[in-house]
Amino acid sequence: MNLKRNILLNPGPSTTTDSVKFAQVVPDICPREKEFSSLMKNLREDLVKIVHGDPKKYTSVLFCGSGTLNMDVCINSLLPDGKKVLIINNGAYSSRAVEICQYYGLPHIDLRFPIDQRPDLAKVEETLQNHPEIGLVHTTHNETGTGILNPVREIGALIHKYGAVFTVDTTSTFAMRPINIEEDHIDFCMASAQKGLMAMTGLSFIIGNKYMIEESRNYPKRSYYCNLFLQYEYFEKTGEMHFTPPVQTIYAAIQALKEYWEEGEEEKWARHTKTFQAIHEGLDKLGFKEVIKREEQAGLVVSAIYPDDPEWDFEKIHDYCYERGFTIYPGKISTANTFRLCALGAIDEQDIKDFFVVFEEALKRSNVCIPVKYKE
Repeated sequence: MNLKRNILLNPGPSTTTDSVKFAQVVPDICPREKEFSSLMKNLREDLVKIVHGDPKKYTSVLFCGSGTLNMDVCINSLLPDGKKVLIINNGAYSSRAVEICQYYGLPHIDLRFPIDQRPDLAKVEETLQNHPEIGLVHTTHNETGTGILNPVREIGALIHKYGAVFTVDTTSTFAMRPINIEEDHIDFCMASAQKGLMAMTGLSFIIGNKYMIEESRNYPKRSYYCNLFLQYEYFEKTGEMHFTPPVQTIYAAIQALKEYWEEGEEEKWARHTKTFQAIHEGLDKLGFKEVIKREEQAGLVVSAIYPDDPEWDFEKIHDYCYERGFTIYPGKISTANTFRLCALGAIDEQDIKDFFVVFEEALKRSNVCIPVKYKE
């Protein structure tokens, strides 16, 4: 079977290999069979290895759903009674964590920073000092709305100094940008299969401290389906998900993990870095400005600013590129009009060079001035 290869420059789902796609075509199987439980056991172990976790200390727990489900699970499950959540917030995805706290009615502090700046560590420590009731701190590793890289290692060291639990949304960095869960002072990180792992949507996972999960059995129960200890305990007792797993998606994730190990952590990151550099080179050539300073970017997402040109029409540009196999994505910044180009997935620098040929054609057909112009 010949499948059309699309280059997805959106921040996930990412471009996949045909071998990952075809891994979903398997004989039907009841997910309660021992054969399938064995597959999930190996998958869980591999996910811990990706972040260099000690299997005696860390485990992974699988869920059906998107990356937001992971945030929901961690925040509602890991907050002890009488404690407060601190959200270190400099973007759309950390703001989503605030919304989760609001929906559950959880006591929380929304510590906001500008979306184009890294969190001020002094303010983070001051907040921890002034609020000993903080029991859980959450932030985002790479804010995919802008592409900024937050200093999770430094933040984590502060959090552990004050005795709180640290959860990090690594949805767009897991299996992409190297992570060491112990050295980065992370208690729980999380991702979905369709991003850095380059698999399919529908499977998410949380990697974290076993002892802390077991301690949470006595915390207030705020959700049934999205309870971390309940899912963990079921895995430990039966080897199965508590509820029906996404069977074919798991087969795809297992194939994606096989390809991850074959490529290698450092080699994979080097490929993404070259792809990211090619995005910068293409934008520079056309004169586009970016929201985040390059030295503060995570190396995965570029948020480019719309040019000040009356002929610029994102939808027309998008549609022209989409028809030719390239997907670009609108921004997620309320104060600026932007679009995003991402170095995720099974793509390389040649794909980016091919994209910019098409992108420049789209600009010319729309009569957008090249290089693009800005008023300031």
